[in-house]
Amino acid sequence: MTHAFTRGDTVAIATSEGVGAALVSTENTMDLDADETWEVLADIERSTAPRWVWWSNDTARSFVAGGIRPARCWDLDAVHRLLVGGWRGGAGRVWAHRCGLDNGELPRVTVPDLFSPPDESHHDPVRGDGHLDPSWIDDLWRSDLEHLRTWATLALDVHHWQLDELERLGDRPAAQSTARSESAAALLCAELEADGLPIDVAEAERIIASFIGPRPDDGAHEAMLAADRDQLVLRHVHAASDDFDLRNPAGVKSLLRRVGIEVPDTRAWRLERMSDQHEIVEALLAWRKAERIATTFGYRWLDQHVGVDRRLRGQWSPSDGAAGRMTATAGLHNMPAELRPAIVAEPGHLFVRADLGQIEPRILAAVADDDALAAATFDDDMYAPVAQRLGVTRDVAKVAVLGAMYGQTTGHGAVALRGLESAYPVAMAYLEHAARRAEGGNDLRTRGGRLVTMSSNDSETDADSETRSRAAARGRYGRNAMVQGAAAEFFKTWAVIVRARCAPLDAHIVMCLHDELVIHCLEADADRVASIVADGVAEASHHWAGATRVRFVADVSIVKRWSDAK
Repeated sequence: MTHAFTRGDTVAIATSEGVGAALVSTENTMDLDADETWEVLADIERSTAPRWVWWSNDTARSFVAGGIRPARCWDLDAVHRLLVGGWRGGAGRVWAHRCGLDNGELPRVTVPDLFSPPDESHHDPVRGDGHLDPSWIDDLWRSDLEHLRTWATLALDVHHWQLDELERLGDRPAAQSTARSESAAALLCAELEADGLPIDVAEAERIIASFIGPRPDDGAHEAMLAADRDQLVLRHVHAASDDFDLRNPAGVKSLLRRVGIEVPDTRAWRLERMSDQHEIVEALLAWRKAERIATTFGYRWLDQHVGVDRRLRGQWSPSDGAAGRMTATAGLHNMPAELRPAIVAEPGHLFVRADLGQIEPRILAAVADDDALAAATFDDDMYAPVAQRLGVTRDVAKVAVLGAMYGQTTGHGAVALRGLESAYPVAMAYLEHAARRAEGGNDLRTRGGRLVTMSSNDSETDADSETRSRAAARGRYGRNAMVQGAAAEFFKTWAVIVRARCAPLDAHIVMCLHDELVIHCLEADADRVASIVADGVAEASHHWAGATRVRFVADVSIVKRWSDAK
């Protein structure tokens, strides 16, 4: 099968089910009918592995559904979020930014009426005011091959403009590399949605039943089971279910007051510290675990999110609105530890699970270019040499380092925090500089080029104390975002490297959780995948940080169940 593209080409693509696809590069164009689209695209991917350019992750999902997992891509939405910050995207916003237009003036589709202009053909995708026609954005671009070709041509134009914008971030040399990894991470999200997480449904139901009882027959039965769980707490004060509402913090405080316990709030960590004061506290904590299972991770959760192939699925996003971390729905990112024994590799397969070790302080050492802190990263437990240098225990050193990144200046570790300023002045100055800029309402950019919007909305009529409070909050957020955002960039760089290296083994990432990867692979390939994952950390460091003196590490294990990983 012949085509017009060569290895290394950048090819913009627009696809539409039932219509086909249009491919546009700087030198060539190609139209594909619906019945040949995925066969030809698969051949192009195998023979030339171009860098595919598309508007959004919807095209990535189409590729995955068509049986194609591209090696390289450029997601205009993902790069847009990198350049402007936040989570909002879409073709209208991407184009407006490319043209220097106000997002507040984005046009909307309107219903024609007597006052509508006579020409409603929407022939040109770009309106007279420079914005994209919302009818094109919504659906018109999908209508035929000519429209697809126009849409792909616009995508290629935006791609070239984004490359120029990234080049203009001269003080962020890693920005183009970050843009590529952000795009690949968006593609990985499409694959995570398609692949799902293997789950032993019978084991999951057994665990759920141990907390909330058998699967209810109907709503009345469900209410009865909930009342029985409530009574396990209320019996300690000989109360009826109508006397105290355990689902209301005020009701819980009243319940605790009945047994002589006064609390300012009912947060779990506070109750855990008071568990020896009365047996009702332990009962209340156990009830909360069961209630969480019942309301969020119960039988309905299984029915809604587990497919007939015994895979747990949710929707994935490559970037939240803050630090740029990957997020997921269906409880994938906050699944209770008690349910992890139900996450089991399929027969003949194993999980390779890896977690980046002490990633935040190592990232701080890299972004601040602090030689002293970088030296500490060569210890597997970098808090140990930090503690030795500060003359404190390891636990105090850890609290101090994390406190510095989160803007905590009082409480446990405060004395050691002051010691950090003399022991690691470069890293502390980096954090302080970020905080001061954020307090003043100045936007920040991470090492990889992600914009962190800190623009101040303080008005002259605000009270001085309120203004100072908001400025201080911005400062804490700013110093933390510079570390958290960079950590998210490093993680995604690592994840997409592992994805690429594991592809020939038909091993797939099935979970990205904060700084943790879970890869599903054949038993025979587990050791090799584990090596790929471990080696990928050094490769990610090279791509993301360049010639850094910082050592990054990962704890890698091969397990059958997710819960077996320590």
